[in-house]
Amino acid sequence: MRRHDPNPASHAPSSGNASMLAARVDLLSQILTLIRLEGELVFAAELTQPWALRFEPGSAYFFVVLEGELTVLAADGPPIRAVTGDLVMLLRGVGHILSDGGGSAAAPVSQLMGEQFTTERLSVRHGGDGARTKLIAGAFHFENESMPWVVSSLPAVIHIPKAGGQTASWAEGLAHFMMVEAQEVHPGSSIMISRLIDVLVIRILRTWVQTEKAGDTGWLGALADPRISRALKAIHDEPFRRWSVVELAHVAGMSRSSFAERFSALVKEAPLSYQSRWRLTLAHGMLRHADSRVSDVARQVGYDSDAAFSRAFKAQFGIAPVHARLATPPGLQPSHVQSDS
Repeated sequence: MRRHDPNPASHAPSSGNASMLAARVDLLSQILTLIRLEGELVFAAELTQPWALRFEPGSAYFFVVLEGELTVLAADGPPIRAVTGDLVMLLRGVGHILSDGGGSAAAPVSQLMGEQFTTERLSVRHGGDGARTKLIAGAFHFENESMPWVVSSLPAVIHIPKAGGQTASWAEGLAHFMMVEAQEVHPGSSIMISRLIDVLVIRILRTWVQTEKAGDTGWLGALADPRISRALKAIHDEPFRRWSVVELAHVAGMSRSSFAERFSALVKEAPLSYQSRWRLTLAHGMLRHADSRVSDVARQVGYDSDAAFSRAFKAQFGIAPVHARLATPPGLQPSHVQSDS
């Protein structure tokens, strides 16, 4: 994802929650500027009952339901029903099954792709002679693993229903545009598809942020708490300041102990640990610029020595800062940074 200016605040409900939604949007905007996606594939599917498709772990997926209905069953979540006009996105790359909900044995979607895809036709047909479901699907992945902690705080499945008027016509329009680019190969088609997937994912996330469901999840959901949201905003407004827990508690209007306990319960991480993770995430983005120097970045994000910065960076990302410009090894999983002392 490249730099953008998602500004859904103007579309937020006119209620007492407006400022909280604006804060969520502001934090999401900061994070989205650092996330970069690579589109892999866009394809159409026509499915007739009885049917079920199995998607192996790995890629993230989105699905736009053009006709009919389906059930999504992710590896770590309850089944979710989606109908015509709905959007479904699975960001974590977890294995999942799409089906008609009837309990049929699931066919591997990779096998169907191999058997049915041609250079002129990226579509899958599967099932029996029953009711039809049509959808457009897309696969993508994160270009680097600098922010899996962000993705892991989001639900396994994000469902945006058309019934609430939240998808309007933009979802189908984007999906069809992607299919045109995928089916008619022209110079620049692959990068066009990646950019369109960028737009779709950003739009899905910002729509989801405006729903009440966002208040239940990790760092983003913590913004539903007005006191903790003030502390989070302070961290993100001044990420390189040497904050103390006492100072952040003062910003939140709480005692030190109450603040530390409440912050950790909502964000699932201690306050200064969260700031360290965010600072190192920003550093990771800086180091991807060809003209960056490790020592300069270390000083900018608040470390007094290159050695201390390198240790913290490697603890979080599993690689040394000097290697951050290179492609991140597949499957790299960051470890937790040290907790507040």
